Amino acid sequence: MPQEVLLSLNNISKTYDMGEVKVEALKETTFEIYAGELMVILGPSGSGKSTLLNIVGGMDRPTLGQIFYRGRDITQFDEMELTLYRRQEVGFIFQLYNLMSSLTARENVELATELVDHPLSVEEVLAGVGLKERMDHFPSQLSGGEQQRVAIARAIAKNPGLLLGDEPTGALDYETGIQILGLLREINVSYGTTVVIITHNAAIADMADRVIRLRSGRIVEDWNNPEPMPAERIVW
Repeated sequence: MPQEVLLSLNNISKTYDMGEVKVEALKETTFEIYAGELMVILGPSGSGKSTLLNIVGGMDRPTLGQIFYRGRDITQFDEMELTLYRRQEVGFIFQLYNLMSSLTARENVELATELVDHPLSVEEVLAGVGLKERMDHFPSQLSGGEQQRVAIARAIAKNPGLLLGDEPTGALDYETGIQILGLLREINVSYGTTVVIITHNAAIADMADRVIRLRSGRIVEDWNNPEPMPAERIVW
C-alpha cells in the first residue's frame, strides 16, 4: 500500500541577500515527507537544516520552488493563510523552551490550544508526557527536561499534522535527551503524528524511519531505516 504524502518539496532554493554577498542556504532541494513517519534531518551547522525547517513550518518563504501540504501549495499562501497553516497544522519544538514564565505548565499549553479548532485535552497531553503531578507548576519550578516536556505538550495539544523539532535535545543532558527522544517516538506512534527532528547529532538518526543528510544546502543522502532503534539504546 503506497504511503500518503503529507508534504512535498519541489526544487526549493533559499538565498539570503546580505548586502553585497548572497548566501545560498538551500539549493534545489526536493523530497517528500510521508504521513506518520519519524524523519531525522541531519547536518552540521550551516548545512541549511534550520532554513529548511523554517520553510517547511511556514515561518519563511523559499526564493524558488514549491511546497505542497496535503496537496495545497503553501508557497502561494498569503500572510493570513500562512499564519493559519502554522497555527492549525504545525507544532514546533525548539532547543530553547520558550515558555511563558508567568504561566503554569497547564496555562502554557492552554494558550496554544486556544489558537486551533480541534485541540486535544490539555490534561491528557500533560499526563501523557509525564507531568500529571506537575501541571500547576511554573517553569521556574521545573527542571530543563520538564520544561521541554511542557514545550512538547504545547505543540502536541494543538493536534498538528506535522511536529517539527529543531535540536530538541540540544540544551539537555544525555539521560534527559534520551527520555525526550523516546517521548517523541511515543507521540509518533500513539497519535500518528508525523515527526521531523532537525539535528547535528548523527546518533539520533538511528531511531528514525527515514534520514535525510544535508551538506552546504543540498541533500547528499536520503535513506530508509529498516530497523529503527529504540531511543533508550542510542549512545553519543
